[in-house]
Amino acid sequence: MTEVTLRPLDPRDWSAVRAIYVEGIATGNATFETEPPDWDAWDASRLPLGRLVAEQGGRILGFAALSPTSTRSAYAGVAEVMVYVGDEARGQGVGRLLMMGLVQAAEAAGIWTLQASVFPENEASIRVHLSVGFREVGRRERIARSHDGRWRDTVFLERRSAVVGTE
Repeated sequence: MTEVTLRPLDPRDWSAVRAIYVEGIATGNATFETEPPDWDAWDASRLPLGRLVAEQGGRILGFAALSPTSTRSAYAGVAEVMVYVGDEARGQGVGRLLMMGLVQAAEAAGIWTLQASVFPENEASIRVHLSVGFREVGRRERIARSHDGRWRDTVFLERRSAVVGTE
């Protein structure tokens, strides 16, 4: 088998990225979204840095991106992570590889805190976050309703850089 590599996400990857996002939505434990956005909306809501795809033999297995958490300048070094792995590649270390790539990209860009909000049922995602230095900050109870009207909790995770923002 060919090695899994990371590379920058290109707009031409959108159809594969969108398909993986749809798979995540279908699990019911990846996002509150019910439909993926179009490329323009997705692109506008993500930071230009840290957009990655995991690829093996020309096939995209997963993707990652960063979103700003605030427009206030005081929070310029804080970003929210987004990592999705396609159905066929789950459980093979692709999520961890993408997360490590996000951490490196974020620190290279001066981002000092990464955060994530994960459904508690998504145990694999929580494990991946913890494996790259995130810690559980708390649980947000009944934070929002899912598409079927059920209240859902999220686990709030955070990773503070050991090299950026330490002064």
